[in-house]
Order: sequence, then C-alpha cells, then structure tokens
Amino acid sequence: MDYFRLAGPLVRLLDAETAHGLTIGLLKAGLVPKQPVYNPDALKIRLWGREFSNPVGLAAGFDKNAEVPDAMLAQGFGFVEIGSVTPRPQPGNPKPRMFRLPEDRAVINRMGFNNQGLDVVAGHLAARPRMGIVGANLGKNKDTEDAASDYEKGAARLAPLSDYLVINVSSPNTPGLRALQGRDQLESLVGRTRTALAGAMPSGAPPLLLKIAPDLAWEDLGDIAAVALDGGLDGLIVSNTTVARPETLRSANAGQTGGLSGAPLFESSTAMLRRVYELTQGKLPIIGVGGIASGSEAYAKVRAGASLIQLYSAMVYEGPALVTRIKREMAELLARDGFTSISQAVGADHRGHGL
Repeated sequence: MDYFRLAGPLVRLLDAETAHGLTIGLLKAGLVPKQPVYNPDALKIRLWGREFSNPVGLAAGFDKNAEVPDAMLAQGFGFVEIGSVTPRPQPGNPKPRMFRLPEDRAVINRMGFNNQGLDVVAGHLAARPRMGIVGANLGKNKDTEDAASDYEKGAARLAPLSDYLVINVSSPNTPGLRALQGRDQLESLVGRTRTALAGAMPSGAPPLLLKIAPDLAWEDLGDIAAVALDGGLDGLIVSNTTVARPETLRSANAGQTGGLSGAPLFESSTAMLRRVYELTQGKLPIIGVGGIASGSEAYAKVRAGASLIQLYSAMVYEGPALVTRIKREMAELLARDGFTSISQAVGADHRGHGL
C-alpha cells in the first residue's frame, strides 16, 4: 500500500515548511516505508567514475542538513544531493517562506539558504556509511562579501565526504548571488573553488558541478558553457527555481516572492537544458531539473541532453512512490525507442543536428 495516499492529505493540512519538517522527522525515525527495489540494467549509468543504479536523483533543498540521505536512497533514488550548505549556520528568511500552489502542481520558496552550517553537515556525512551516491550543494552566507571564500570553505570541508560537489550561484533568495554567473565572476569563483578542492584532496577530488538559473539570458549561456569547457567544471545542473511567473498560474499563492518550482518550470528548463547541451557539444554531463513529475518528462530531459535528472517539488503532491513509477516509465520508453541503456538516449533529440 502507498502510505502517502493515506498520509498525504493529512500532511497537506499543515503549512508547507511544517509538513517538510515532519517528513524529515519521520524519515529519521525510520517510519517511512522503503520503496521496492527497481533498478533494471537499462537505467544504470556510469559518470565521473561512479556507477549510478538509476538516473533519478533527489534535488537539493529537501535534505539541507544531510539528515536523511540514506533514507531517501532507500526510497529508490539513484543519488541524493544534500544542502545547500553555508559555512556558518544560517536561519534563512522570515517565515512563512514556503508555499504550495496545488492548482499548478508547483511550489514557491524564499527559504534563504537556511541550514545548520558546515560543521553539523560534515558531522552527519562523516557518520554515515559510504553506500550510495550523495552529493553536496554549496552556498554562501548572506553577509559574506567575498563569496568565493565561502565556496572554498565548503569544497575543502565536504570534498572528502561527498561523491560530487555543486557550486550553487542560482538561488533567487540570496541577494547578489545570481550576479556570480557572469563570466569574469564565474571564472574566478570556479578557479578558486577548484584550487581549494585540489588542496583538500590532491589525489582525487570529487567532480565539481555548477547549478545555473533558468532566468539567465540565452546569450549568457555561452559564457557559462565556455567556462565549463575550459576545464573548470565537470558538469552542469540545469536548472534552479525561477523568479518568472507564467500567466498560466492559478493558485492564490502565485504572487508570493521567491523561486517557483514544479510543473510550470518544465518547458522552460528543458529548453534551456537543450541549449546548454548544444553549447557544450555534449561533452559535459548535465543533470536536468525542473518540473519532472512523470517518466515521460524525465525521459524528455534525457533526450534533450541530461545524463541524470533530479526532482523534488513533485514529491510534495505524489509522495515517494513517484520515484519507482518514473523509473518504470523510463525503462518502458527506452525499450520502445530501441535503447538498451539510458546512456544511449542522452541527447538523442540532437542527433542529425551536428552533435
């Protein structure tokens, strides 16, 4: 039985942030049933020297403090991304700061990188068995003027404890953060973070990725692709939440300030993913994020150029059983199109178009 079909309506009677906190507590207590193991060979993929049991990941934001990465892996995810983590503990923005948009299958948040800081998160990661792939999403403290120094600290501290690291400069809820996506700022930021990584783990640092915003002007994507291809990055995550508000939104919460995620983001984030794949000539792994709530949407991201995908908002409405449903649908679509592995489908929509 899918317990979420029973518990979900009750949980949704709580405000969104309280419900999220309750979910984390239930996961920590082992009270959320594990999902059936479903990882067919066709969904396995190898990237950065790591074997992913399937390409479906949990996006950052759900487990900010690395409290339940293994409990979420047990829900069927092929990998989990914790964070965002800032060097010092940070309370985030005033509440309320997370809002459901049920009519739109969406969420708006203005959390503001609330987290317990590097010391606590590193302790949680150090205490877990290194089973399953867990990445760490790095942020900066709101009052840090030298932004790169915060990413240096995060990278050095969490590199030995993570399977990959993410530079997050794309949250709309930290003033000035998105300005770091400009070419000059990004080159300096990536270079300094890479140097910190090399210092922390000179003989084998984890891959370094960059998470970008869906609101970037398309001409700016070329600069990001150039920085990525120059060797500073091992992959890209496309994309974070949006500050745009599509006219199709119907919920009373549509006017809330913050980043919009969920179904309304699918088309725009997939179009950006497609463009980034073209600009990087398919040479860098991309994690596709934004609006995924079905196997067909996950598969569309893969065909557009994603090697892996992530979701979060859809689970607010569908529960953890969604993960297995997505994997089953993806396996069926791969077979339908004659692919024997997910890697064969990556970027399939671009074939015959110069890539």
